[in-house]
Amino acid sequence: MPIITFKEFQKMDLRIGKVIKAEKVPNTKKLIRMAVEIGEGEIRQIVAGMAEHLRPEKLQNKNVVVLVNLEPKEFMGLESRGMILAADLDGKPILITPEEDVPPGTKIR
Repeated sequence: MPIITFKEFQKMDLRIGKVIKAEKVPNTKKLIRMAVEIGEGEIRQIVAGMAEHLRPEKLQNKNVVVLVNLEPKEFMGLESRGMILAADLDGKPILITPEEDVPPGTKIR
């Protein structure tokens, strides 16, 4: 991976998000569609390939780390407007979550 500058890092809008709703995308093995509150009442649809390892009901009401300013991408006709960050442990996603309850929209720096 290339080294980036601090100025480049500052371009990333990382925030705490709260998963309001999560459901498996029909006719797929990997995709989960989530409604995630990212602060000030804004709710974004985020689609992630986690369904083989995480049940949607386990994501409900969970605080997660979201990359908010990632360009939108379409999966199976669904627009995803952000990315949930997770560690990759042998192909299994391990969600990055705050140690304490933090309001949606809290900036990560």
